[in-house]
Amino acid sequence: MKIFKIKGTKYRIMVFLIFGFLMFNFAFLEVSSAILTTKVNSNHIKIDLFYHGDKVSVSGLSDLNVDLIIKITSPEEEQVLRKKGKVGGLLWMNVGNLKFEHVPDLYFLHSTGDIEDILSQEEMDKYVIGYEALNKHIEIKSLKSEGEKSRWFNEFVKFKESSRLYSSSSGKISLTEKNGKQNYYILLNWPYQATPGNYTVTAYAVKDRKVIETAQAEILVEQVGPIRAFANMAKNNGALFGAISIIVALGAGFGVGMIFRKGGGSH
Repeated sequence: MKIFKIKGTKYRIMVFLIFGFLMFNFAFLEVSSAILTTKVNSNHIKIDLFYHGDKVSVSGLSDLNVDLIIKITSPEEEQVLRKKGKVGGLLWMNVGNLKFEHVPDLYFLHSTGDIEDILSQEEMDKYVIGYEALNKHIEIKSLKSEGEKSRWFNEFVKFKESSRLYSSSSGKISLTEKNGKQNYYILLNWPYQATPGNYTVTAYAVKDRKVIETAQAEILVEQVGPIRAFANMAKNNGALFGAISIIVALGAGFGVGMIFRKGGGSH
C-alpha cells in the first residue's frame, strides 16, 4: 500500500510540474508576442497665456508586414448643436436642437493605408474606426426620422473638421525597418480648440483585415497659471469674475482712448 501511495504522490507532483511548465510557457509566449508599442512626445500639454496649439508626435514599434492605425479621441460625451432651417421658405433661423450622444469632442484617425482596404467593416464597427463606424456608434436625439441621421452626422463632421477637432488621413505615417522590427512615426498639429482633459492615443496593428494587437498612451491637456485661476474663478465665483472682466474691459477701453488722443484722434 505504501508503494502505491508513493507512486500516486509522485504522479500528482509530476502532473502539477508539467502543467505549471506549460502555463509558464504559454504566458511567456503571449508576453513575447506583444510587440506593438506607442508613445507621445508630449503627454502633458499646458494651456497658458501664450498657448496657441502644440505639436504632438506619436511613435512606436511594431512587427513587420502589418498596417497601422493611430486613433486619438477624447472621452465620449453629449453635445448639443442648434439646428437651422428655413422658416416660411425665406429666412434661415434656429428651428431646434440636436443632441449627439456617445460622441467624442476630438477624433483623429491616421493609417498607413485606406481604412476600407486594410480593415473589414466588422472590425471597424467593433473598434469604432472611421466616420461610418462612428455614425453607427453615436445617437442623435430630436430627429424626425432615422433617415436624417446620416445627413446631420455629416454636417456635424464638417463642423468638427472646420474646428480642427476631427481629421482623417492615410499614408502619412512614416515607417522604417530596424533590427527586424518596424518603427513608425507621425507628427500632428494639436488644435488650440481642444478643451482641457484626458485624451487616449490608441495604436492598432492590422493584418489580414483584422486588428491583431493594440497599444495605448495618454495625453493630458491642462490649464496652468493665470488661465487656470481665471477658469476656476469663472466656475466657482461668477460674480467676482464678472466684476474683474468689466474692470479689464474698461481699462482696455481707456488705454485705447489714450492712444487715439496722443495720435491726434481718428481721421
